[in-house]
Amino acid sequence: MELTHQYIERSSGRVCDEALFGDRIVRWLYHPVREKAPQLFRLLTGRQSSQLLGFFNYDLALGTRLRGNLKLSRELGINQAECLEPLESLNTARRLFERKIRYWSYRPMPEDVQAVVSPADARVIVGSLDEVPSLEIKGKFFCFDELLGADKSQWLTTFQGGDFALFRLTPDKYHYNHTPVAGQICDFYAIDGRYHSCNPQAVVSEVTPFSKNRRVVTIIDTDVAGGSWVGKVAMLEIVALMIGGIEQCYSPQRYDDPQPLEIGMFVEKGCPKSLYKPGSSTDLLLFEPGRINFAPDLLNNRLRRDVLSRFSAGFRKPLVETDIRLRSLLATGIYRHYLQGQEDYYND
Repeated sequence: MELTHQYIERSSGRVCDEALFGDRIVRWLYHPVREKAPQLFRLLTGRQSSQLLGFFNYDLALGTRLRGNLKLSRELGINQAECLEPLESLNTARRLFERKIRYWSYRPMPEDVQAVVSPADARVIVGSLDEVPSLEIKGKFFCFDELLGADKSQWLTTFQGGDFALFRLTPDKYHYNHTPVAGQICDFYAIDGRYHSCNPQAVVSEVTPFSKNRRVVTIIDTDVAGGSWVGKVAMLEIVALMIGGIEQCYSPQRYDDPQPLEIGMFVEKGCPKSLYKPGSSTDLLLFEPGRINFAPDLLNNRLRRDVLSRFSAGFRKPLVETDIRLRSLLATGIYRHYLQGQEDYYND
């Protein structure tokens, strides 16, 4: 039986069907194999198997050459005008999925200093960690106690009861992540783990992929001069099946000056931060309690009952994704009077 998965197109409010990549394989892997052959399941969700699958899907140019990169880009819905490199140079699936775009022209950013923007072209679900009892986040999307690392209890305290935004990047999406806020990096580290799929079927199978997968954690303090003034923000870049790695390449000016991230570095909002190598993958943002309000349409869309979401089916309550554009409005800071006072302080 084929299971439908739908999402909401933010610009129009239209309900769209999603053709999930490798859906049959994922459903086979996360049901019969996981239950009947756990050792094989562990092997297939390991680093070497994931990279091998990625090689066959993205590095071997045969499939792209047979179909033609122009046809493939049309099938994926890629806007050729926004691509920075000419389409003829994107002659393998990997090069197509790792493409650069003219985001400064095609992904405008709100001018509000306290605006938090989407870090990716993705499908997003937003919510509060205080909703855990009703939303059943623990044990399915992620286990909060494991999420930030066993030796990082201070960050668990910081974000306990705060808000979250979960971004699912599908294989057709632009695969650069951008900074959602401006501020100073106060921690940056990697956590080793598995390479579970981020397909909705894998998520609702209760394997907690986002707290089990390999991930990179960046903590940004935005309450600094030139920052976004929305408190501390945790940005987690989470690998998935067929992702070879996460390349950190922050550049304050387009793609011109890529540099590694370091603790103490100031990052501007909306700039390229990292690149998934490639496939489907996930970003997760965590916010301190009481510091942001999510955009109302994202909150309302999540609760729509006219959308056939596998998340809703898996959790037995409305839980719907919205297709969101990179650098578009995700949330706004709450304490504007506090921000004004701090700006006056730094300007004196």
